[in-house]
Formats: sequence, C-alpha cells, structure tokens
Amino acid sequence: MPRMRLTRRDPSSTPLPYTASPLLLLCRDILLFVKYAWTLPGILLPLRLGRTTPLDELYPSWRSLVSFSAQVFLTISQVLFLISIPFTIILLLPAVWIFAYIFAGIAINFAICMLVLNGPERVLVSRVPVPSRPEHEHERWFFINGVANSKFWLQNNIDQLSYSFGRKITAIHNRTAGLVFDLIECLIQRGFAYATGDVRRAYVLLKQELLNPDCHKVVIILHSQGGIEGSLVIDWLLDELPQDLLTKLEVYTFGNAANHFNNPRQSSFCQPVTRSIRHIEHYANYGDAVSHLGVLHFTYVPNRYLGSLFIRPGTGHMMNQHYLDTMFTLGSDLRVLESNPFMDMEVDVKRVDLSVEHDGHRDMTLLPVPDREVRSLGLDQGQNKSPQILRVKDFSRLWQYRNGGSPDVIHRQ
Repeated sequence: MPRMRLTRRDPSSTPLPYTASPLLLLCRDILLFVKYAWTLPGILLPLRLGRTTPLDELYPSWRSLVSFSAQVFLTISQVLFLISIPFTIILLLPAVWIFAYIFAGIAINFAICMLVLNGPERVLVSRVPVPSRPEHEHERWFFINGVANSKFWLQNNIDQLSYSFGRKITAIHNRTAGLVFDLIECLIQRGFAYATGDVRRAYVLLKQELLNPDCHKVVIILHSQGGIEGSLVIDWLLDELPQDLLTKLEVYTFGNAANHFNNPRQSSFCQPVTRSIRHIEHYANYGDAVSHLGVLHFTYVPNRYLGSLFIRPGTGHMMNQHYLDTMFTLGSDLRVLESNPFMDMEVDVKRVDLSVEHDGHRDMTLLPVPDREVRSLGLDQGQNKSPQILRVKDFSRLWQYRNGGSPDVIHRQ
C-alpha cells in the first residue's frame, strides 16, 4: 500500500466555516459526498465473513440477519419513496393526497424501525460482567453510535467496548430510521447544527455526571454519526460548564463524521497552552468513506478539528468489525491482545502542534508506515545510540485503558 499523505490544501479549497449558511453547508456536503464517492465500497469492505465473531455486525446470527435484511429493505423502499414524491406533484394530485402519501410513507417507515430495529429503550447498558476496581468507581463511560445501527448491533458495540476496556458502558441510542433517512439526518445535523432527541439526552447525561462531585472522569466514545452528535454536545458543554469540570471529560472517536470538533484554549496567557478538554483522540481507517467526509477532510483546517488523529491504512466503517477488531483485537479469553498489526506499526508523525502540549500530551496526526520505509522517528539518545522506534501504541491514550488499565495510574507510578 502506498504511503498516505495528508497535505495542507490550497486556501481557496478550505471548507466553509461550520457556522456558515446552512444551505451552503448542505450544498458543500453533497459535493463532498460526490468527491469521495470512490471510497464508498470501503464502508463495508473487507467483509471478513470467515473471521467474524458473535459480536461483529456481519456475524451470521439470526438477529444480525434480521437487522441487515431490514436495513436493505428500508434502503430500497426509501429510495423508491423519495423518487415517487416528485411524480405525485407532476401528476397534479390534490395537495391533501400528496401530504397523506408522504405522511403514510414516513409512518410506515417509523413503525418498521421501532418494531424491528430500535425498540423502546433510548439508553442501553453493557451486559458484560466487569471486575470491581477502586480506580473505576469514579469513572463513567458513554457511547453514541453511528448510522443504521439497530438496538441489537448497539448492544454488541457496548459489550465489545466493555470487554476491551473493562468498564461498564452506557449507550445513548442514536436510533436508525433506515440508511437513507439516517444520511439525510446527518446532513441536517451537520449543516443546521440541529440537535435531535438523542443529542439532547446525551447532553443531559454527560452534564449530570460532569456536575457530580463523586465522578472524577467522564469518557465518551463516538462512532460515525455519533461524532456529529458528540461535537454538538461538546459545543453545549463548552458554553455551559466551568473549565475545571470540563477537564474531567475525555473523548475518543472512530470514523468521525463531524465537520468540526471544538476544544478551545483555557487561557491565552497560560504556558504551556492547555485546552478545555485535556484528551481527545480520533481513530480513522484511511479507506473509510465516512472518515473522508469528516475527520480526514477537516483535520487540516487550523483550530477546526482538535485532537490527535490516528490513521490506519485500511478500509471499513463498522465499529466492531472494522475498528475495534483491528485496533483493540480481542483474544479467545475476550481480553485485548497485547499486540496487533495496527498498534505495533511504526509511525510517521506528519504534523505535530507543539502549542497544545500539556503534561506530555500533544495533538498530532499519526500515519502508520506499513512498508517500513521510515524505520523510526528520532528521539536521538546520543551519537552511539539508535533512535527509539515509535509505534502507534506509544501515543494512544485509549490503548492504556485496555483490559481495565488506566493511564492515570501508570502516570503516577
């Protein structure tokens, strides 16, 4: 695979500010979708059908097949439904009939989604038994899912996260309305900064825990459209809460579809420079279309997308099957293996912003080098000593949480 490059683009091609006209943002998003259409197969590929586990999205279980079949049916029916609407106008049908037809189509779609895919629960909790540890008692972990995610798949997401990090995970269900309608919702959320019900629920839960004096750390993991919703929640939290409470928050995203990710400086006089949220990390597959529409497209814009970016030279967008399985690989004992190809990759740091360093943490873009053309990044230790080989795991804070670990405990040691 050729080495990847994220280069700073011509100023004339700089994306519109996320505060620009919603209609202009909507048009730009549509053009962006066309531009990166070549990456669409990378959403589902590789299928890895022969190596899936029961927690993977495409594992051939009965409930997984029901979810997948329902999404295929909804995708086809939604495309036909949207195409048919202009014809009702061309045929000069009475306005009452047209509205009744649209209402009936949306109502039937909603009923199918509620009965087959979503269910009544808006908040789910992982079912994995985790060992009780004193350092975990004051932590709260949350997850917001991406598009087309049924309740069954979401439960598998948080169960795998719980196995990976040894904590109870609470999920705010970003309910699916079918793939096509979910994508339309993404465009509305990004362009109009529209907060849907799950955004508002997530805001309430996170704010409640950040204000809770017994809670010392709040971790939120976001996937796909969940990144859009998480960015809106963070905007609200930055407006509402004092800085000392925001330092309890940590954010980790996978295949982030947001068009911005704010994290302002605490003070213009503070040296070294500190940010309101101390730790933000983004993980992206280079061949993932959603990442190209979000984090990979906007990360080069100054002060637009804060946080360290870890890029894996692979494809796939599904949370368990393409991200957790490749970056936090579980062994047969359902514990994260101490080694996997991504975390063991040597890295080529293409951009390091020293102005945001705090307690040894820096925002940076990490590009793994699979062909080993770049053997290491120098931390020169003397003329007679070879440079230290740096790997992805040396920079990833989330990696230190595997199997119930804690980077804060490691730091104190």
